[in-house]
Amino acid sequence: MLSLEQLKEITRQSDSKIVLLVIDGLGGLPRPETGRTELETAHTPNLAELASKGTCGLTDLVSPGITPGSAPGHLALFGYDPTKFIVGRGILEALGIDFDLKKGDVAARGNLCTIDEKGLVTDRRAGRISTEENAKLCKKLNNIKLDGAQFIVAPVKEHRFLLVLRGEGLTGDASDSDPEQVGVAPLNVVAHSSKGKKTAKLANEFAAKAKALLADSHPANMVLLRGFSRHPNLPTMNVIFKLNPAAIAAYPMYRGLAKLVGMKLLDTGATIEQEFDALAKHYTEHDFFFIHIKRTDSTGEDGNFDAKVQTLEEIDRLLPKITSLNPDVLIVTGDHSTPAMLKGHSWHPVPLVLCSKWCRTDHVREFGETACASGGLGRFPAVEVMPLAMANALKLTKFGA
Repeated sequence: MLSLEQLKEITRQSDSKIVLLVIDGLGGLPRPETGRTELETAHTPNLAELASKGTCGLTDLVSPGITPGSAPGHLALFGYDPTKFIVGRGILEALGIDFDLKKGDVAARGNLCTIDEKGLVTDRRAGRISTEENAKLCKKLNNIKLDGAQFIVAPVKEHRFLLVLRGEGLTGDASDSDPEQVGVAPLNVVAHSSKGKKTAKLANEFAAKAKALLADSHPANMVLLRGFSRHPNLPTMNVIFKLNPAAIAAYPMYRGLAKLVGMKLLDTGATIEQEFDALAKHYTEHDFFFIHIKRTDSTGEDGNFDAKVQTLEEIDRLLPKITSLNPDVLIVTGDHSTPAMLKGHSWHPVPLVLCSKWCRTDHVREFGETACASGGLGRFPAVEVMPLAMANALKLTKFGA
């Protein structure tokens, strides 16, 4: 695998266009009654046609057996080795809502959650409360004052909020308080090194005060914190790949991640159709488009198999809005698997189809986990998706003499 610096040396500009459609949490597991996953259950004739014209495979976002978070999964798809480029969730949330970060700020992603009378988490997302209710609760949380740092709380979307710690001697070197499961108490934030002790202490004090402040609030009566981080410096896609990249995403975190790697954020509505329409509107302006669909992940996390199937069918029904533009390279995949059977992210490899004028077609005739397992691309690391896209767009020159 080439490094980004080596790739930079062989990239070239051209008029060809690449569209990367990321269906969040795409991969699934079979429903016991049918033996078919969500993707295999859904009626997806347009994705099947794409598979028949392209080449398919399964991709590991980090490595086999490792369950990826959303940030590592997307970074891999953008060509960045997620084991070398570590980006905290907090910074992505801040960038996603255009929060004005100052030098030295530490940001964390927060969930408003539900705990029972024993202090155990019963719902990590507080029933996915409305963004409006979230904003009211964040206003309360902004009243928390602690010696040693300023705390700024801002609503993001639904149950998610941003926490920014501003002061001297703060680092992101601290653990999460989110246990990422129900039936247990929120965790204490622990410093990963001596440098993170102040951040960990203040985060725990903030959580304790938040618990008292939200005691009479239902269902959001506690907070969970994760992804303490400061702003990293990543090489941007326009520098590495010589692209003019753009992002179409409704959820702030994914907009933040796209901004971090140098993509222009395009205005879009919240629906799948509005996102696809945004592509058509701006199609002449850029040569690389990242489109993010969130609802497949949300329904998978909720354990709603049928709702995930319905979302996949909606994507398929609207897919001609993309294919009618005739992109030189179209890739459809996910940033990780979110099987409804597990109600969360999993380690299972994700189906992928790549369609271009120059790809070698294989015998795959439907887009699903089992079919893609026998595709021409085989099973490969997601960090190789961008080189494949660039090659099929004729944007790479020869490596070596």
